[in-house]
Amino acid sequence: MNTLHLVLNAVTVIFIVATMFAAGLGATVPALLGVFTNVPLLVLALIANMVVIPLIGWGLGALLGLPSAAFIALILVASSPGGPFGAKLAMVQKGDVVAGAAMQVLLASVGSLTFGPTANAILTAADVGTSVSLNVGALVLTVTLLQLVPFAIGLLTSHYAPDVARSWHPTAAAVSNITFLVVLAGMLLGNWRDVVDLLGSLALLAGFLLGVAAFAVGTLLATGPPTRRTAMGSVAAVRNAGPALAAIGLAFGDQPAVLSALAGVLLSGLAAALPTATLLSGRRSAPRRR
Repeated sequence: MNTLHLVLNAVTVIFIVATMFAAGLGATVPALLGVFTNVPLLVLALIANMVVIPLIGWGLGALLGLPSAAFIALILVASSPGGPFGAKLAMVQKGDVVAGAAMQVLLASVGSLTFGPTANAILTAADVGTSVSLNVGALVLTVTLLQLVPFAIGLLTSHYAPDVARSWHPTAAAVSNITFLVVLAGMLLGNWRDVVDLLGSLALLAGFLLGVAAFAVGTLLATGPPTRRTAMGSVAAVRNAGPALAAIGLAFGDQPAVLSALAGVLLSGLAAALPTATLLSGRRSAPRRR
C-alpha cells in the first residue's frame, strides 16, 4: 500500500469518527429513543436496505447484462448497507441527522451479519460460481469502533454536558466537512484511471441507477416528516464499502477487474446521492414566501 493510500485511509477514519461524533453531539436521548422505538420506521428501513435494494442491484445487473466483474461488484455494493457517508449526506441536505446517524449505525451493524449470506444467495442464484466468506467479528468490531463509539460519546456529552457539546459541535462539524472533501478528492484522484477504464462499460450507469433507486426506495419506505424520509433515502443510497472490499480480498483474490468495478460503482452511486442532498439543502435554506 503506497503513501497516498495510507494517508487517504487515515483521513477516512478521521472523517467517519468526526461525522459520527458530531452527529452524537447534536442528538438527544429522547430524539434517539424516538427513532429506535418507531417500529414501522425500523422495519421499513430494514426491508428497504436488506431486501429491496439488493434485489434492485441484481435486477439492474441482469437488465444491463453486466460482465462478471461488474456484476459481482454491483451485488457486493447493493448487499452492504450503512455506509458512513449516509449520515454526512443527512447533514448536507439539512435533514433529520439524528435519525440518519442512528439508522446508519443500525444498518452497518446488522449489515455486518447479513452481507455475506445476502451476497452469496444472489451470486449463487445468478450462477456466478463463487461464494463470499468474511470475518463477521472483524466487521462488527470495525463498525463499533468507528461509528457506534464516537456517536455514543457525542450523545453522552450532549446529555450530561450540553454546554460542552454545543461548544464542541462546530469544531467536530468543521473537521467532518474538511475531511469529507479530502476523502472525495482522494477517491477521485486515487481511482480516476479505474473509472476512465470503465467509461466504455455499463458499470458506471449501473452504480448511478442503483444510487437513484436506493434513494427513492429509502425515502418511500420511511415514516415521518420529509426531513426524516429524505435522510433515510440518503442513508439507503450510500452503501458500505468496507465489507465489499473485504469480500474482494478474501473471496476474489483482489482481482483488479472487480476492484475497478467496485470503485466505479461506489463513485457513480455517490455522484447520484450528493447532488440530491445538495439540492434539498438549497430548497430548505431558501426563505419561504408568504
